[in-house]
Amino acid sequence: MASIFTWIKKELGYIKDSFLEIIKGFILFILAFSGLGFALVLRYLGYNGTIISFLGVATELVALLLCYFMFKGYVKPREEPEPSKPKGKKL
Repeated sequence: MASIFTWIKKELGYIKDSFLEIIKGFILFILAFSGLGFALVLRYLGYNGTIISFLGVATELVALLLCYFMFKGYVKPREEPEPSKPKGKKL
């Protein structure tokens, strides 16, 4: 029974350490569905399909731009070391 409590304590520590990443993931999730949500709200308010489509796509483009800047911090190019030249005498 004590091992279960230590396991839970350890897992809660992992969640606490990655809380900022969880928040970023939630923001990305909200941004991904923002165009759909906006389109549903506009449909509920009685706008026609052309306006709904245009504003939904525009919202998604803004959301994609924001997602790009958020992901830009995650994806960093790897710097590969230059191949070393063999040292020694040439024949």
